[in-house]
Formats: sequence, C-alpha cells, structure tokens
Amino acid sequence: MAVVTMKSLLESGVHFGHQVKRWDPRMKKYIFAERNGIHIIDLQKTIQAIKDAYNAVRETVASGKTVLFVGTKKQAQQAVAKEAERCGMYFINNRWLGGMLTNFVTIKKSLLRLKKLEKMEVDGTFDNLTKKEIASLGKERSKLQKNLGGIKEMKDIPGILFVIDTRKEAIAVAEAQRMGIPIIAVVDTNCNPDGITYPIPGNDDAIRAITLFTQIIANAVIEADNEAGLKIIETLGEEDEDMEGLMSDMSMKEEDKEIDIASYSQSDTAKQEDKPDDEDDLPVDVDKVYDED
Repeated sequence: MAVVTMKSLLESGVHFGHQVKRWDPRMKKYIFAERNGIHIIDLQKTIQAIKDAYNAVRETVASGKTVLFVGTKKQAQQAVAKEAERCGMYFINNRWLGGMLTNFVTIKKSLLRLKKLEKMEVDGTFDNLTKKEIASLGKERSKLQKNLGGIKEMKDIPGILFVIDTRKEAIAVAEAQRMGIPIIAVVDTNCNPDGITYPIPGNDDAIRAITLFTQIIANAVIEADNEAGLKIIETLGEEDEDMEGLMSDMSMKEEDKEIDIASYSQSDTAKQEDKPDDEDDLPVDVDKVYDED
C-alpha cells in the first residue's frame, strides 16, 4: 500500500506555494513552475520526501524512541493535537517555550508541577484552601496545561521532530539542530530547507495539506508499533512451540516407563487400539494564506 498518492496531494492543495516575490532561492530545486504569480511545487519530489520521512519515523519508533509533533500556527493546532494523540506521541501546538529541548531538565520540573496541581484538584487538597488560593492554582494549572499538556508524559527528549512551518518554529528547529535531533519539516516556497534532515516540500498554510502531512507521520508511528506488536506475538508463539515440544518429550518419557503387562487385560488393549486420531492548473489555493509584504 502506497504511503501517499498524487491524487490525495493534489486534492489537499499541497502543490500550491507562495507568491513568486516571496520565495526563498534555496527552494528552487523543489519548484516545478510558476502560474499567475504563484509558485507550483514539484509533487514528484514531495512524494519521495514523504517516503523518506515515513521510513525515518518507522525506524525511530521501532528503536524505542519518540516523535514530537510541533505546529503552533492556527491552521495546524487542531490537526497536530489530534494526530499526535491518535498515534500516542507528544505534541506542542500552542507555544514553543525556549529551552524545551536544550534545557529539558527545567521543563521536567514544570511538568512535575502540572501533575502535582492536577493531583491536588482531585485528592481533596483544594477543599482546605481559600477561594483566592484555589483560583490562583487553577490559573497556574491552566497555563501549564495549555503550553505543556501535549508533553506531560514525556520523560526524555524525543528521537525525532516533526515540524509544520520552519519559519514559525525557528526556535524549535534551532534547538533540535543543537541537540542533534533529526528534523522532519514541511517547507513551503518561502522557507529555508538547509539544516532540515528530512525536508518535505509542500503547502504549510492550508488546513487540508497540514492535516494530510500529520496523518502520514502518525500512520508511520502506528505501523511501527504494529510491527513491534507482531514481533512480540511471534516470540510468544515460538515460546509456546518450545513448551509443546517439552511437554511432548515429557509424555514420551512417561510412555518409556516399564509397564507391568500382566496388570492389563486383553479387553483393555483392544479398546486402546480402536480409539480414533485425533488496497489544472489552479491559480490560487483558497485555503492558503498569501501575505502581502
């Protein structure tokens, strides 16, 4: 089964770039043509880039590491949260706090504080506080949940980063590069693909395109988890076969014991013998945001 089809990319408007005057020359190799002042992205290269990113995610998850979805622009917030939760990974969709990767030790303290506040809310601690104290703690918890809720259970830095719009998430990209974490990023015609481990040329403004990209990465995570589950089942199957072999050996040993023939009648011997065996060109994209300089 194909990771993605050309039809789904076209229907999602992935091929629409930005206005020609807003392009980044380093994206030239990913641009197919120009139509009515809009750059058109080469979807053949997009498909290959998606396959490379898909395989990278599978290998990362199979090795026991995690994926962090990052998309804080309004068009990406809902899709990033939904798909990350679907595949059981972590996400940042409100605001990237400086030091989330380079100073993760401090971030972990904030995560512990969030868990503590949530526990206080349900274990009856709030019952002994004044309304002002409760309001203050509730406000603190809401703020932490908004910014860190998607990584609340993350115990270590992720194995790979998936980013929507490298211009918007420049700090996240810089931190990942400094920490040596591989980056998968959707790069539009106004972005810089240099320094991105797995750049995916495509529309990073349209909701449909963003949703498609996040679904693909989430599918890679789920596939890797399924493969790991199959390996466990196969291992259990082999153990069962070994156990059956051991039981059969034990039964043979029981049969090898000496039997007193005289204690068995001929009628019993006759009864034992009778037992049965047991899967054109459009000028603009209505969902894309074209900002005038």
